[in-house]
Amino acid sequence: MQPQLIPPPAPHLNTRMSLILRLAFYIGTGLIGLQIIPLIFVYLGGTVIAATVGLFFLAVIANLLTMRVFDRRPLTDIGLGSGRGAGQNLVWGLVLGGGAAALMMLAPLIAQAAHFQSRPEGIFAWPDLIFYLVVLLFGAAGEEILFRGYAFQLLIEKAGPWATVLPVGVLFGLAHSGNPGATWLAVFNTILWGVLFGYAFLRSRDLWLPIGLHYGWNLVLPLFGSNLSGLTIEITRYGYKWDLGPLWSGGSYGPEGGILTTVFVCALFAVLHRIPIVPQTACIAVSLNEPA
Repeated sequence: MQPQLIPPPAPHLNTRMSLILRLAFYIGTGLIGLQIIPLIFVYLGGTVIAATVGLFFLAVIANLLTMRVFDRRPLTDIGLGSGRGAGQNLVWGLVLGGGAAALMMLAPLIAQAAHFQSRPEGIFAWPDLIFYLVVLLFGAAGEEILFRGYAFQLLIEKAGPWATVLPVGVLFGLAHSGNPGATWLAVFNTILWGVLFGYAFLRSRDLWLPIGLHYGWNLVLPLFGSNLSGLTIEITRYGYKWDLGPLWSGGSYGPEGGILTTVFVCALFAVLHRIPIVPQTACIAVSLNEPA
């Protein structure tokens, strides 16, 4: 007979000041790191590396420092543990995110509303492909750790699930408003993604499901030769060319700035509600462990 696992105690949030201090330290650490870490990675590897690997290191540092200073907790407490079902949740995320992106890119090809076009001097190499697959994983994990990590889960515990998921989703979208080619529809779609990732956390109580969703989506778009959130990542010899206007194609921002993404993200909410997710034990937002 296996011993019953007792979830770690929640952070001491009996006073508003304790919450404010934690959030202020988290945000301050992130803002200071934002002035330093991306610049280092731009110098080391360019814009794409700074936006992915640099962001990952920034997110880990902000979470780890805040948790160690205030609660002496390990980083895994934000939902990165290896409990039963964690791998299953990650796979579900990859399948849903990658599958939705593939279907969205295939539909215009089948309808002859898009086509592939060879890139001038396009070169394919397996080391480059593997490198970018790893880099995109860092980027997806970094954004989820930063936006759905310690501070997000503290707010869930204090303010409630949807009072946290909705505003943080808005912040997630606005954080992408400075990306190349961003439009009002691109920002709106990214807000929808932010809310979807937050809902994924509520369902799984871990970060593996939202990381899988995020990475699956980010992985497939460049493989089709499409821009990703305004960034051009050339890992194939061809580019994805739309025969429709920017309302559908998203313009230079990529398909995430188009109306098809709006449709597919809304569909993902319905699918995510039905799939057999294995809920983990939340260590920060412990109120989620209580029966509904």
